[in-house]
Amino acid sequence: MKVIIKNWQSVATWKWVANDDNCGICRMSFDGCCPECKFPGDNCPLVWGECTHCFHMHCIVKWLQSQQVNQQCPMCRQEWKFNNR
Repeated sequence: MKVIIKNWQSVATWKWVANDDNCGICRMSFDGCCPECKFPGDNCPLVWGECTHCFHMHCIVKWLQSQQVNQQCPMCRQEWKFNNR
């Protein structure tokens, strides 16, 4: 018996590799997107701090803008510094 493939449709999935499943600020899944975005992916990237905590980029930027004196990680309260991996 011989099988002839006439049509092929591939399907791909992606997943952020983070130390948690949800953003600590908005509580939305990292596989989804933050409340400000419509679609997950490049327009809603994840960012890590030197403290290793991870957030949606839009969430941590909004958080840091609300912290006028001490810009701290919302999880561990260490000074927030973006990790340049």
